Amino acid sequence: MSYHFLTDQQFDERVSRGEFLEWASVHDHRYGTLRSEVEACLSRGESVILEIDVQGGESVRAAFPEAVRIFVEPPSWDVLVDRLVKRGSETEESLRTRLKTAKRELEVAPTYDVRLVNDDLDEAVAELAGILERYETE
Repeated sequence: MSYHFLTDQQFDERVSRGEFLEWASVHDHRYGTLRSEVEACLSRGESVILEIDVQGGESVRAAFPEAVRIFVEPPSWDVLVDRLVKRGSETEESLRTRLKTAKRELEVAPTYDVRLVNDDLDEAVAELAGILERYETE
């Protein structure tokens, strides 16, 4: 799928026409997944992987109850904080905002079909590949 960069007006128009499978405002930015793009892939028999937040996950679940939702999480709260701080890209305020969001998102993790702990990147990627393979054959 491709990225589409839209003006606020274009985004609002597409929302009002119901063109997004899911969309959300996250940290003062809006993101969405066009329903037409997902449906085109599915009609070709392709699997679709979306990297979206929990708001989007709820919308996808409503539209596609058979969708498998995988929650990728840090090994601990302290590790998450450390990773965000070490990035060096966050102001104090944006760090507080991200951590507040993360706390809310972690609370819904138990509702997901699969939880994947991203402790070691190579191991997490291998585990994700196994999860995808398992669900593709079901």
